[in-house]
Amino acid sequence: MNRAELTERLRREGVPDALYEIPGVHGVPFQLDAYYVLRQEADAWPVLMRQRGEESVIERFGTEAEACRYLYATLTDVPPPVPGGAERVDRLLADADDIQRRAEEDFERAPGAEGDDRPGV
Repeated sequence: MNRAELTERLRREGVPDALYEIPGVHGVPFQLDAYYVLRQEADAWPVLMRQRGEESVIERFGTEAEACRYLYATLTDVPPPVPGGAERVDRLLADADDIQRRAEEDFERAPGAEGDDRPGV
C-alpha cells in the first residue's frame, strides 16, 4: 500500500480527514489539537503525532508500505461498543424531561440559589 492508496482506503472506512496528514497526498482541512502525520524522510517513513504544534515520532519504518499499514491500523482500530450502551442512551433520552426537571429542582434547593431567603446565604 502506498500513501495514495492509504488515503483512499481511509476515506472508504469513514476516517475523518482531519485526523491525518500525508504531505503531498492529503492535507488536513482544519487543524485539530492533535492528528497523525505520515512523512517521507531520506531514509525512513516516520508516523508522527502533531499535538498543539509540537511533533513527536510514534514509530519509524523502513518502507512506505509498512508505515501505511501501521497508520491504517491505528486509524481504523475502533473499540467494540459497550454492551448495553445503546439501551442506556435510549433510556436517558426517554427520561430527558424528567432528568431536566429534577436538575432544576435540585438547583433551586441548593444553598445560595436565587430566592434562597436563609440568613447568611
